[in-house]
Amino acid sequence: MKLALPDNAKIAKEAKECMQECVSEFISFITSEASEKCQQEKRKTVNGEDILFAMTSLGFENYAEALKIYLSKYRETQSARGEHQNRPTSSGYGTGGPVGAVGAGPGGRPGPPFDGAPESANSMMNPGLDSAEQDTAAYGYPPMVGQHHNGTGGDTY
Repeated sequence: MKLALPDNAKIAKEAKECMQECVSEFISFITSEASEKCQQEKRKTVNGEDILFAMTSLGFENYAEALKIYLSKYRETQSARGEHQNRPTSSGYGTGGPVGAVGAGPGGRPGPPFDGAPESANSMMNPGLDSAEQDTAAYGYPPMVGQHHNGTGGDTY
């Protein structure tokens, strides 16, 4: 949350707890819909496409479209790195890390999951960004930087 706010902003403990509760509920909501789809198809594993399907069917199609692009680029990057990096070697595990893990960036912190991805949430959520610099055509919705959003979706946002 702090990355999206000015440096001098304070966040109340109750606000953090409320946000955590909302995020947990959102994840549970989406995951249960995806899990239900898997059960109907007699599958035990929920995959990325199931999550995207659930988001679309629950009315979060704008987010699902953006995440579909992200997932595709993430998988491209993973396949370009080669699957052998994530498999055990004769002397133990290789340096590739767990399957699907994001590589480390400068200072040992996780780097972006694919080339061209922002280094932090701040670079995506900074209200000071110039909307002319953003390519939103790929996502299917208009730029939102500096604009109010009521969270209801539709053409009026």
